[in-house]
Amino acid sequence: MDGKIKRKIRSSRSDRIFDIIIYALAIILILIVVYPLWFVFIASFSNPSDIAGGQVFFWPREWILDGYQELFKQSSIWTGYRNTLIYTALGTAFGLFINVTAGFALSRKELYGRKFLSVLYLIPMFISGGLIPTFLVVKQFGLVDNFWVMVVPFALSSYNIIVARTFFNNSLPEGLWEAAQIDGCGTIRYFLQFALPLSKAVLAVIGLWTAVGIWNSWFNALIYLNDETLQPLQLIMRRILILNASLLGTAGKAAVEMKNKSDMMRYGSIVISTLPVMCLYPFLQKYFNQGVMVGSIKE
Repeated sequence: MDGKIKRKIRSSRSDRIFDIIIYALAIILILIVVYPLWFVFIASFSNPSDIAGGQVFFWPREWILDGYQELFKQSSIWTGYRNTLIYTALGTAFGLFINVTAGFALSRKELYGRKFLSVLYLIPMFISGGLIPTFLVVKQFGLVDNFWVMVVPFALSSYNIIVARTFFNNSLPEGLWEAAQIDGCGTIRYFLQFALPLSKAVLAVIGLWTAVGIWNSWFNALIYLNDETLQPLQLIMRRILILNASLLGTAGKAAVEMKNKSDMMRYGSIVISTLPVMCLYPFLQKYFNQGVMVGSIKE
């Protein structure tokens, strides 16, 4: 009996030591991820000379709003914000429609040519057509300098389709489809009334991935949008920062003030462009984690 008690005490101590090590590593990893974000936030309100002197660590020495004031003086910022919100909302809705419906179709065993279509969707994940052929196709459809170029051409994602297909295969029992057929339910009605309500997790995952991708997208806008009234927030901020950087060639006090202003605008632009996504993520995290785990299971 004494030996068993000693072994239990020893094991409980080792478990506590193991837990302490795991928690310590988790805290270190969290600090590694969170601190850079926090530093960018406080740097956007700090004096650039304090940052350059290494005097800002966890809190600004003084709160300064000059960077945000300079950013919001640019009327194009508000136009870009409006465009990005519209692109993200419409693009996410259209992307969900395209990818989830395609994933559901590929999950149906009665689909003719199902294996061939699955391979056809897998090929673009590894082989791309290239920038020039893509640009020529987009141009022939008349989408260059067109509002819909940020919504339609790049909505389809082979990876999202595969995730949706795997989710439907593993999460919807075949008996549910058979019961729906007995009640006279067709494929479209089954998808709308049964499959979609049971697929909140994968919808949240694909919706979040699509929304973040569109929100951060600037390269497509750089290639296909020359009209400044149609450009998204990220491209407009990039142009403002490049313009400010090009004005740093002046000498004396004006150069120092311009550099400080440019640094504050740079930090402020990062905060402005990432804050909406960071505010949205906590509300979708539960579905995000669940959907990634379920959608990653192989057939």
